[in-house]
Amino acid sequence: MFSLPDLPYAYDALQPVLSETTMRTHHDKHHARYVNVTNEILGDAAVGALEDVVRKAVAEGQKKLINNAGQAWNHALFWESMTPGGQAPGGDLAAAIDADFGGLEALKAKFVAEGNGHFGSGWVWLIAKGGKLSVETTHDGATALELGGTALLVCDLWEHAYYLDHKNDREGFLKAWFDRLANWRFADTQFAAAKADGAGWTYPAATAKAA
Repeated sequence: MFSLPDLPYAYDALQPVLSETTMRTHHDKHHARYVNVTNEILGDAAVGALEDVVRKAVAEGQKKLINNAGQAWNHALFWESMTPGGQAPGGDLAAAIDADFGGLEALKAKFVAEGNGHFGSGWVWLIAKGGKLSVETTHDGATALELGGTALLVCDLWEHAYYLDHKNDREGFLKAWFDRLANWRFADTQFAAAKADGAGWTYPAATAKAA
């Protein structure tokens, strides 16, 4: 069965962009629910990596499993995509951002515009694919696994991710998130993986159910 990963920082570490209340509700309630429902659906079936579960669910059109396993995967990557305090991309990634977007501010503008313009719930991604960087969105529980390439960063566009702190100002949330929370050290590692073998981050492995 799959477990709910711990946050890689304290619940209050991302303030004032994301409050402790938001993080506790988001991680302990929303994310936990997706993990629990995924385990309920899978039951006693032998499972491998969560990435394989998501891909198989998509191939077979298992909507409930797509939604819950996909959201479990998305949220775990979202936690890794954030860190307290501002950063800047490393040399190789910074050069790629310059080449593909014209600089970090241009990437921010693209990221914010795509995320703010996305209708309804979903996710906005920075993706490395085919030697190029792109900003793409997915709806609801759909993951970057369906986009191909390697996800470098992701931001949650569901209202429960930001509404307590930013109300309906999704654009303001995205700007603050990009400037103050984006984990460029993680993105650097993902970019290096994308150039090597495309593997990168994976969800924590499933464990056997207790007898």
